[in-house]
Amino acid sequence: MSFAITSPAFTQGAAIPRQFTGDGSDLSPPLIWTEPPPGTKAFALICDDPDAPKGTFTHWIVFNLPAETRELPEGAGSSAKLPEGTCQGTNDFGRVRYGGPAPPPGKPHRYFFRLAALDRPLDLKPRAIRSEVLSALKSHILAESDLMGTYGR
Repeated sequence: MSFAITSPAFTQGAAIPRQFTGDGSDLSPPLIWTEPPPGTKAFALICDDPDAPKGTFTHWIVFNLPAETRELPEGAGSSAKLPEGTCQGTNDFGRVRYGGPAPPPGKPHRYFFRLAALDRPLDLKPRAIRSEVLSALKSHILAESDLMGTYGR
């Protein structure tokens, strides 16, 4: 079986429920993933919107999730529900937490929850920004999976 990320809240390519958006409760959705490849020592997750008017907009950065982790509960991005040792980065809202979809009116945007299985934890401090996380990930990815949902106003 291949490495895959899913959510009980929405399916691949479907609309993200309002409670997980900036128009709702702004909670991170529950996420679940399958067994990673052997040698996985940590995970990193980035949620972004490639359809944002000024280019890709980062909504959530999580890294150094322990290797035994297989899910994040609803609301993990704004509370103490993250496993010990896990770090969050600074999103493009300037916050260290999940920031839900809040696109301008028009065509729905796509939101990707990208999960990487890593051969080691990242040597980064909490609050790292997207470019720092992406640079640190480069040579340590064992497998990747993404879940894409949409949201529009």
